[in-house]
Amino acid sequence: MKFAPWREKASCYSVLVPSYMARTSGMRDFDWPMVLVLIVVCALGVLQIFSATHDTIWQGAWWKQILYIASGFLLMWLTARFDYHTLVGKAYPAYFISIALLLVVLLIGKRAFGSTRWIVLPAGVHLQVSEFAKLVIVLLVARFLVDVRTDVLELADFLKLAAMIVVPMALVAKEPDLGTSLTYIPILAVGVLLAGMRWQYWAAIALVALVVLPLAYTKLQPYQRARIASFLDPDRDPQGTGYQLIQSEIAVGAGGTWGKGVTKGSQTQLRFLPVPHTDFIFSSFAEEHGFIGVIAVLAFYFILLMQVVQNGQTAPDRAGMYICMGVASLLLFHILVNVGMVIGRMPVTGIPLPLMSYGGSSVWSTFLMLGLVNSVRVRRFVN
Repeated sequence: MKFAPWREKASCYSVLVPSYMARTSGMRDFDWPMVLVLIVVCALGVLQIFSATHDTIWQGAWWKQILYIASGFLLMWLTARFDYHTLVGKAYPAYFISIALLLVVLLIGKRAFGSTRWIVLPAGVHLQVSEFAKLVIVLLVARFLVDVRTDVLELADFLKLAAMIVVPMALVAKEPDLGTSLTYIPILAVGVLLAGMRWQYWAAIALVALVVLPLAYTKLQPYQRARIASFLDPDRDPQGTGYQLIQSEIAVGAGGTWGKGVTKGSQTQLRFLPVPHTDFIFSSFAEEHGFIGVIAVLAFYFILLMQVVQNGQTAPDRAGMYICMGVASLLLFHILVNVGMVIGRMPVTGIPLPLMSYGGSSVWSTFLMLGLVNSVRVRRFVN
């Protein structure tokens, strides 16, 4: 496949609708199988949010989630209409804007549950800037790696790109939100892997990571170290740091084959399971829908990931490929960490399950990234 530089492609497009209609095949090239999968996954999420918040102070969360999803589909459609080359061309300005907004969050953001993560907008909307920074990181990695234009990425180039990504990571970790900051890493890793880098560099990076990790552990917040300790041995403090994990594992196991049914899960409905509509929604879902329901939802996630990967394989240039594979890596990381967390295979973190966990910023950022994927898809036959 011949990849054209993004600068040459960008001049051919405009964000104006008439130009778009003249240059693409229209909505028939939109990824409709992806849309169908999204509808199913989002519907299952809304159903579980309704069940998990039944008779609680959060009992109106399910209809708010519907509004988030509806607006998310609109954002995905609008993003797909923008030429992704134009967006890649604005990656550096977007990066500096995101850094500025992350600093604003630290200075005047809303503090809740021990973290400062949100900017409060009119109408009571809480915007989590770190979620939208993921979109910027995807564009940044695509722009940088296309600009390099080498068959093998040199260590100096890798260090430059890594340094740019470490800055927002550090700001997000400062909130503190270590889970979200870690989600930027797979975007970088997959981009570098696709760009190609000598194995000696990979070995050096692995060696440095082994040296740095113990030091990084000492810099963690006390509650973060406690989470790691409870992951290794949750029974050491079953009423404290190990409580969430123990209750989550009980809920997953209680679901059996077919589950207990909507609004009938004992761990969920009796409020033993913490935040069952956000971080632990998969535990709640497993309890009420059982092994069969878990396999079904994981199958839908697999189909979604394969659709994104396929769009990366058919992308008309490297920029489109990096975008699609960056989005795929991010979604996979979210799914693996969240599911691994609730079954005790990963430490407890605040990483939501894409499109199912309650929250506007998470839903919107995911749909925006999938809109980027569709922007690549509808332009794959454009000369």
